[in-house]
Amino acid sequence: MSDIYKTQIDDSINRLFSYLATRTSAEQMESIKRGYEFAFEAHSAQRRRSGEPYIIHPIAVATILTQELELSDNTVIAAFLHDVVEDTKYTIEDIQVRFGDDVAKLVDAVTKRKKEKYRHSKQVDNYRQILESVHYDVRALLIKLADRLHNMRTLDSMSAAKQMKIAGETDYFYAPLANRLGLYHIKTELENLSFHYRCPSDYAKVEEQLSEEHDEERPALNKFIEKIDTILRDAGYNVRTEVRYRQPYSIWRKMKEKNSDIYHIDGKHYIRIIYSSHPGISDKAMCLNIYSVLTDHLQEKPCSVCNYIDTPKENGYQSFHVKLINEQGDWEEIHISSESMVRNSRLGCAAERSETSLTLWLNKFKEILEKVAANDNHDVDFMEGVTSAFYNDDIMVFTPKGRGVILPKGATALDFAFEIHSKVGEKAVYARINRKLMSLRTVLQRGDRVEIGTAEDAKPDIEWLDHVSTFRAKRYLRSYFANLPRLKYKRCPLCHPLPEDEVIGYIDEGNETVLHKRDCPEIIRLASENGDSIVSATFNEDPNFLYPVRIRVQGIDRYHLMSDLIDCITNKLQLTMSSLKTENIDRIAICTIDFAVHSVSELKMVMNSISHIDGIDEVTHINV
Repeated sequence: MSDIYKTQIDDSINRLFSYLATRTSAEQMESIKRGYEFAFEAHSAQRRRSGEPYIIHPIAVATILTQELELSDNTVIAAFLHDVVEDTKYTIEDIQVRFGDDVAKLVDAVTKRKKEKYRHSKQVDNYRQILESVHYDVRALLIKLADRLHNMRTLDSMSAAKQMKIAGETDYFYAPLANRLGLYHIKTELENLSFHYRCPSDYAKVEEQLSEEHDEERPALNKFIEKIDTILRDAGYNVRTEVRYRQPYSIWRKMKEKNSDIYHIDGKHYIRIIYSSHPGISDKAMCLNIYSVLTDHLQEKPCSVCNYIDTPKENGYQSFHVKLINEQGDWEEIHISSESMVRNSRLGCAAERSETSLTLWLNKFKEILEKVAANDNHDVDFMEGVTSAFYNDDIMVFTPKGRGVILPKGATALDFAFEIHSKVGEKAVYARINRKLMSLRTVLQRGDRVEIGTAEDAKPDIEWLDHVSTFRAKRYLRSYFANLPRLKYKRCPLCHPLPEDEVIGYIDEGNETVLHKRDCPEIIRLASENGDSIVSATFNEDPNFLYPVRIRVQGIDRYHLMSDLIDCITNKLQLTMSSLKTENIDRIAICTIDFAVHSVSELKMVMNSISHIDGIDEVTHINV
């Protein structure tokens, strides 16, 4: 080992030991040092892709856990040893003998399993193992995140293909996992590093533009912050203020979402006002007092308050947000937080929270993972379930009785219905959002009050799958449609045959039989080009299936004509119209009606009944 590397290793481990010595007992420090020495010996012959000694990586992982997440003792020992079983001759049993059951279980939880055959793919099976480790201890997840964070910080030495693989995994799985664990700073850094390696040109461009904008705005921003400091100091509040700049990835994502350039994106920074909690004064009261003082002097943007004190985000984030106008006439985003809120935002689930609250949080986390695993049929379902459970941002909406329901940003009233109960979702017909009648497909906003109307005869629509984003809704709908009876044949998309039509079959390239009406131009062409694929077929009625049809009704307009037409269809024939369009040209009424039938004979019966209505002159079937 070169002197340069030896000095680097000695300096980093001594700094780590010095930091830990102030937070751990002499006995714990002895165990931690033994863990490092064992890892140093086990990895002594190994090098990283960069050429540096491998031990640098375990030291860095242990340092992240210690200094950035404030963990110690067995977690640090496991961090030193996290790659020993995977990459060296030593076994879990060796670690158990030397360091006990707790360390051995943590190392085992983060050690990738080598298999001859993977249940899914190597990557997906690894994700499953990582998530299952939460059943033992959340510390295993924190070790994996620290491991991934250091790998991302040192990704330069990898090939472009390897960088894309690791960055893709990070953006798709590890960053959302960090978000779910409440580790906002780690989540943000992982996202940004992933963006840097996936799209280096885009990253560099956004970074350069942000830097230029920061330089231009800094004088005015500093002046506004001085004004805030003066207002609060004069009111007797001892606070500190800081500007937090959002990272290139966050800005780039907003640009994509809004289809806008960087100059028309707002919220590129926010101002954080941080106070120390006082005995006898709640955090909510302190936030409201500071908010009150500021808005006595500065204009606030109407409806801009977000109270995350009473309604924390799913990952535990708390703060009080408001927007205030600056001297340039722009809205500045203000976050009012206590020192403990800031610390909890950094440490997430690793923060020193009460045993009860942490247990409830972990149990909810485990429940989601169990539901994902229980419905795991293939890679896509599993990963989609995981990532939708670890969504990047969330909103809170409310039931009519005021119960808060947390959903991903962009969720619809349908997602809300399935979140309440699967049967509410299945039988949903409409939504009332803030007392206003709305479609089930309406995207919800933070703070909406949502009521779902149901009907016993209602059934899910296949198009609902395009309008839900939660795992619970997707899982139920996919299962529902998978269990419905299936047609034996495909129908021609041009002639749309109905049961009891005269049909003929054609074996397509996928070896499926496609039914055509015998006068369909497409089947005539296919018969002339590939006649051996033509097969005899019949299309019989099945009560389980309905087929959409459209008719055109024309007649002489008169009083109650439309009423009689609707009465015939809905009451006499008991059919449900999906669409009704009418026009009147010189007292000639023309109606286009969409509904569904079981067969061509049912369609003919409907058309015949309508033709007997007084004033109706012609009823025709329109092929759509």
